[in-house]
Amino acid sequence: MDSAPRDTPDDNRNPLHRLSLDALRRRTSMKWRTYPEDVLPLWVAEMDVPLAAPVARAITDAVALGDTGYPAGTAYAGALVDFARTRWGWDGLAVERTAIVPDVMLGIVEMLKLTTGPGDPVVVNCPVYPPFYQFVTHMDRRVVEAPLGTDLRIDFAALEEAFRHATAGGGRAAYLLCSPHNPTGTVHSAEELTAVAALADRYGIRVVADEIHAPVVAHDAAFVPYLSVPGAENGLALMSASKAWNLAGLKAALAVAGPAAADDLARLPEEVSHGPSHVGIIAHTAALRDGRDWLDAVRAGIDDNRRLLAALLADRLPQVRYRPAAGTYLAWLDCRPLGLGDDPAAAFLTRGRVALSPGTSFGTGGAGHVRLNLATSPGLLTEAVRRMATAVD
Repeated sequence: MDSAPRDTPDDNRNPLHRLSLDALRRRTSMKWRTYPEDVLPLWVAEMDVPLAAPVARAITDAVALGDTGYPAGTAYAGALVDFARTRWGWDGLAVERTAIVPDVMLGIVEMLKLTTGPGDPVVVNCPVYPPFYQFVTHMDRRVVEAPLGTDLRIDFAALEEAFRHATAGGGRAAYLLCSPHNPTGTVHSAEELTAVAALADRYGIRVVADEIHAPVVAHDAAFVPYLSVPGAENGLALMSASKAWNLAGLKAALAVAGPAAADDLARLPEEVSHGPSHVGIIAHTAALRDGRDWLDAVRAGIDDNRRLLAALLADRLPQVRYRPAAGTYLAWLDCRPLGLGDDPAAAFLTRGRVALSPGTSFGTGGAGHVRLNLATSPGLLTEAVRRMATAVD
């Protein structure tokens, strides 16, 4: 039995154009059920796309077989190895230095447990993904902020000061690197990552890289895996197909160790591997192996939306500062010139009925900003900016 969707000539046209607002409102996920129906939700990182046909087929084939048991094998890791080699030119990812984990954030928790102890500091580049603060403090570690520069790139003077502060007591410390960076969309260069590795080595700090957005970069940009740069041999990274193929509800991710961190990864408790979804692993594997044309179509659509958002803001909200970024499908908007206070997202919600992520959630440097999700149709993006403009009229 095989009733799953098959590829059609339209499968790889812009997936962001394919779903109506009515269809999207039938979804029951967080993005579409948190706010009332008169609110346009451009906040949480879910994409307004249908599943890639190869992924949908893999899921429905598994269901038809009743293949819904416990996860096993290395197919997911093998698919990532091939993807890394062909997309990023990285031959250094080895299946034997990977482990399946439930998702990227829970994988980060496990990596930090391997490299730090209770009360130890974890350095982050703020403003940064809010769960970095939530998960790190929940596991009894201390967050040490190293603010980004005004260009939204790593400020190495600030990073070194944070490293110095984190290691002043002589204990263990880690650096939780967001690459590509969320919310700014910055894609770190090979030179920057090499400098990170050298600085971490100098201070004895272990690097754990969150690379969940790695596949989603602009067509004129190049993602560089942290573990591929010189000096990163004792680093750890977390990767997943969840963001790039909209699979957040199908839990699965991979922890990856550099050659000098293999022994650390080997200490990962066996029960951690029970957390991922077997169907999730099937879906993620299919995405990495067979969903690349679909991904490229999404990337092209996001590139278009970056340009569209810049034009819309220039026309309707010219005071808002926006730098189209090379990575993620998120836009970081500096709304301070609008005079809406520390939380402009509140004004856009109450006055404009658009839900955006408040910048205050992202730590130091987030006040007066909002994060907007670009992974929607041009029509919804245009309507969202129109509504945002009405909130300041």
